[in-house]
Amino acid sequence: MGGFFGAISRNNCIHDVFFGTDYHSHLGTRRGGLVFYDPKKGFQRQIHNIENTPFRTKFENDLNTMGGTAGIGCISDTDPQPLLVRSHLGMFAISTVGIINNAEELVKKTFSGPGYQFMAMSSGKVNSTELTAALINRCDNLVDGIHYAQEVIDGSCTILLLTPDSIIAARDKLGRLPVLVGKKPDSHCVCFESFACQKLGYEVSYSLGPGEILKITADTTEQLAAPGDKMKICAFLWTYYGYPNSNYEGVNVEVMRCRNGEIMARDEEAKGTMPDVDYVAGVPDSGLPHAIGYSNQSHKPFARPFVKYTPTWARSFMPSNQEVRNMVAEMKQIPVPELIQDKKLLLVDDSIVRGTQLRETVEFLYKSGAKEVHMRSACPPIMYGCKYLNFSRSNSEMELLARRIIQKLEGDQGQQHVAEYADGSTQRGQCMLQAICKEMGFDSLGYQSLDGLLEAIGLDRDKVCTYCWTGEE
Repeated sequence: MGGFFGAISRNNCIHDVFFGTDYHSHLGTRRGGLVFYDPKKGFQRQIHNIENTPFRTKFENDLNTMGGTAGIGCISDTDPQPLLVRSHLGMFAISTVGIINNAEELVKKTFSGPGYQFMAMSSGKVNSTELTAALINRCDNLVDGIHYAQEVIDGSCTILLLTPDSIIAARDKLGRLPVLVGKKPDSHCVCFESFACQKLGYEVSYSLGPGEILKITADTTEQLAAPGDKMKICAFLWTYYGYPNSNYEGVNVEVMRCRNGEIMARDEEAKGTMPDVDYVAGVPDSGLPHAIGYSNQSHKPFARPFVKYTPTWARSFMPSNQEVRNMVAEMKQIPVPELIQDKKLLLVDDSIVRGTQLRETVEFLYKSGAKEVHMRSACPPIMYGCKYLNFSRSNSEMELLARRIIQKLEGDQGQQHVAEYADGSTQRGQCMLQAICKEMGFDSLGYQSLDGLLEAIGLDRDKVCTYCWTGEE
């Protein structure tokens, strides 16, 4: 997905930006970038690949050469950024988070004439942040340009700009991601994760609304565009992406996950489908609080029958080669034999997307002596690849486990009944659950219902994006 952090101060803010950006490392695994502005040095920028080495390690040496009274940093799962742009609107740095589904169409339609060019990446595609900057520069000022870019982009686009005198933050027009402002004496910051503000001594003072644009200086914030009425914030921020300490729209991630697990167990008790197990366990790390909630509600002991070995296999190490990814996932998992041998386990994961690594986990537990492995997903079956952020992005929806199983069961005809398959109380839903159990080696499988998930989040359901489960925008 990606994330960003910016700070502007009367003093050098390099350490705030460095650590604030690092606190967003869980949101992306490919590239990191920093840009600072100093009245004497001007703009300074650095971008590093962070696929095999964490952000902090890659940028530590840059702290000796960079600095300024304002800066922005980003963690990117896609293109190199932030970018420095020089145009009729002046000099500015830009970072974006989101997806442009119609990038090729926009390039051909808007920039195909003489005099336009883009720096193509090795894939031949255009850098999404560069395209966003080009769209902004079609207008007479930054605010109109941001509005224009967000209007013509199919997908989502949250934007952070650094100019010589301010930071400009623009939340996506439907607020699919949060944007928060923090305040401390002589400084402001802007970011996604609330704990990043608080850990650096800022008090979260404001949350941008959908489509809102804010100009931020060391001493002031100025609204450049009012928020819209409609919001579609991503539900996966709570289920998976978000860090446990963060709050989005006033709802804490850890609290939501525990409540979500409680609701899953409550509903299973009511239906009489809860298995008799020795332990409830979570798939590290985001599955753990869901499992704790399930354990608390069901009164079945919580345990950690396996742990992740992270000192040498940090989360940032995510090889593009699937075979290597699977091996890394297996190498991370260290069993606790005393909690596995001859035990019946109920395992809770935040979600089941393709199922590849989960199958490896189940096989690992059986090899370690588990008697039974029951699986629970803390969200409904994922049926659609995300069109708005990078979660569950797929070349084909047939890569998604649930859709692949439907195809096996009924072929193309089954794809006309996706909603029915997603409902475990229907005949088709039961058939899908049984087929997944057989393929993956589970003794039983259950998914959280959409109603249960939205109950755990606690916001008006019309304000939460659930596209990957329902296919409805």
